Amino acid sequence: MLGAIIGDIVGSVYEFNNIKTKSFPLFRPDCFFTDDTVMTIAVAEAIMNGGARDDFIDSMKKYGRMYPDAGYGGKFRMWLRTDTRKPYGSFGNGSAMRVAPCGWMPELEDCRRLARASAEVTHNHPEGIKGALATADAIFLCRQHIANGGNPEECRALVKEHIEKEYGYDMSHTCDEIRPTYEFNETCQETVPQAIVAFLDSTDFEDAIRNAISLGGDSDTLAAITGSIAEAAYGIPDWIREKALGYLDEPLLGVFEKWEKSVEGLNNLG
Repeated sequence: MLGAIIGDIVGSVYEFNNIKTKSFPLFRPDCFFTDDTVMTIAVAEAIMNGGARDDFIDSMKKYGRMYPDAGYGGKFRMWLRTDTRKPYGSFGNGSAMRVAPCGWMPELEDCRRLARASAEVTHNHPEGIKGALATADAIFLCRQHIANGGNPEECRALVKEHIEKEYGYDMSHTCDEIRPTYEFNETCQETVPQAIVAFLDSTDFEDAIRNAISLGGDSDTLAAITGSIAEAAYGIPDWIREKALGYLDEPLLGVFEKWEKSVEGLNNLG
């Protein structure tokens, strides 16, 4: 899930100050983690706690209240502040920005089950669920293909074909075609396809992040989704990993470190 966190941190300073270029400092001193990182961490902890519906609700409310000013959407902020445990029919991109840990399960069935559960606790609109599932599928497919000896170029082709066939998202446009007219949009429908295209157009992890941010729009979330997929296909350069982890505080870093050990154990079973 570190790819999502990196995308969020790098994109944090461009969310409301869009740039339409790939030429920018990857990390600025004023970069910071936002709700994308906080909720990704929450999803990871929920999975480690069992991955049931209540685990996701409890974890999201816990971390949302620990970090009340992380930049949540209006409806999600209200959900955090109340005792309600009911979803509110959202199709916002929040379901996809936080889903990355679900893509690291050993089996696709478990990946999809957890992705759906992580979305449905708030984003139970079909488009909200779809965005989370598509993102998690892309992560899983890249992971499995690389583990079986494939290369990133093959991953990109595999993801394109799968996402078009399974979810009906339009993968026919390039970043250069999307960039000139793309504007801020917080829906899954207008974030997830563009974020996946940013991965499809990339040559390595850093290039994928730069692609996503260069589109403009909801930059941190676009880059979080793109980064989550790019990590599975390319891995993350050590210097980027170390730099990004330096932006996390102790509670978030502690969950991340526990998650890495948990995932390593899960995927070494058998």
